Amino acid sequence: MYDLIIIGAGPGGYQAAIRASQFGAEVAIIERENLGGTCSNLGCIPAKSLLYSATFLEDIKEKSEELGIHLSGIEFKFDEAVDRKNKVVKDLRDGIETLLEKRKVDVFRGFGRVESGNIQDGFWISYLEAGGEKNKIQGKRLIIATGSSPAFIPEFNIDHEKILNSDDILSSDFKSLPKSMIIIGGGIIGTEMAFLLSLFGVKVTMLEYLPTILATEDKNIIKLLLKKLVKMGIEIKTGQNVLKIERIENGVRVLSRDTFTPQNEEIASEIHEFKADICLVSIGRTQNSKNLGLENLGISLKRKTVPVNHDTMETSIPGIYAIGDINDTGMMFAHVATYEGFIAVANALSSIGGFEIESTKTDYSSVPYTIFTHPEIGSVGLREKAAKLMMKEIGTKLHKGTFHFSSLGKGRCMNIEEGFLSILTDSDDRILGATCIGFSAAELIAEITLAMKYGITAKQIGETIHSHPTISEMVYEAAEDVHGMSIHKFNRRRK
Repeated sequence: MYDLIIIGAGPGGYQAAIRASQFGAEVAIIERENLGGTCSNLGCIPAKSLLYSATFLEDIKEKSEELGIHLSGIEFKFDEAVDRKNKVVKDLRDGIETLLEKRKVDVFRGFGRVESGNIQDGFWISYLEAGGEKNKIQGKRLIIATGSSPAFIPEFNIDHEKILNSDDILSSDFKSLPKSMIIIGGGIIGTEMAFLLSLFGVKVTMLEYLPTILATEDKNIIKLLLKKLVKMGIEIKTGQNVLKIERIENGVRVLSRDTFTPQNEEIASEIHEFKADICLVSIGRTQNSKNLGLENLGISLKRKTVPVNHDTMETSIPGIYAIGDINDTGMMFAHVATYEGFIAVANALSSIGGFEIESTKTDYSSVPYTIFTHPEIGSVGLREKAAKLMMKEIGTKLHKGTFHFSSLGKGRCMNIEEGFLSILTDSDDRILGATCIGFSAAELIAEITLAMKYGITAKQIGETIHSHPTISEMVYEAAEDVHGMSIHKFNRRRK
């Protein structure tokens, strides 16, 4: 009888297993594929490894001579960049396996499924091995952490050869770049892939259903990003309803119609045709919730997600928890899955008793949100439009401080002048949100996330000594600008 069984060894599952073992729990984890899940194998890690190669190449091409470095005979080999990426993935995956082994977490390979049980007697979980053999283990508590996969639409005819999803692009054997590519979807994954592949020299055309790419971001962020996309030669077509994707003799063909065509005019409306060597379908992700056996215990899915108590991560069945992409909190990020895993572990072990850990509740008030385009985007809390609306409803004013990389000493030294950081506060100087686009935006937003978590005000950030010259001074200067007190920006002091 294990104290805790976890189905899924992605960033949420394997870190939850390690956390539980740190408190002395007997833990088992079931994984049908590679340890580390999508993030480590077909998502965050391989994508950022390739992105580093691409941005390093861009810096050499665009900045080397300005920095006094004159190069010739530069040769880029995509297959070698992929080999390096594969090594990074394997090394991290092996590291996860070693950590689990040292923590004495039992790893079972197969497809996990809930068979029966309850919180008093424990839960029986089966796992179907690749060879077809079925085995069972029993645990006092259970965490579902099965993650998600690229969304699939039958009409888009994904064949994994010419019509691909993100798993195909980031697989270990994708080593030959096409000359041209159509990307369906201008969300996070689609936009990141457009930047990445364009930097490698691929002619990219993006088709987005909505009026803009990255529709959840502030307008000034999108404006700067679009400027960079156009500069890179990426063709962006928004308001496009893709009707059909098909293979043709020399590649692929995509047919679309304007999204907002009135229904009575659809027959006569123009059909747009796009052609390229290959097509990437990037229309979001769908939860891996099929055949988990949750119905055996009376857990009903909600639009493919597992409903949970958002405070505790517990499902409708006491003793069973669901974390990460699989649940209905709606935040499909690796770091959120990890956080939710720790919450579930605390509540699961405290409910068993005998462990030095207390039950706890989630706090989603300061979740960092990052997009690894080039330049990066990082944000936390409210966007400006939502913050203005909230301040208007309560009858007070929104305050904003902004600082640009072009005014930053370290930025100028590094030839980094693209982008800005903005901080939003209420009349009590409480930070409501922040957005950054530019070099290390994902890292810069972490300081503000910490400030929001523990109620540190913009004034207090400004009173904190930041080393000079550093990129972190972006946070200090933006915080000072909330009150019109930024030294390296002309603004009136707010009284």
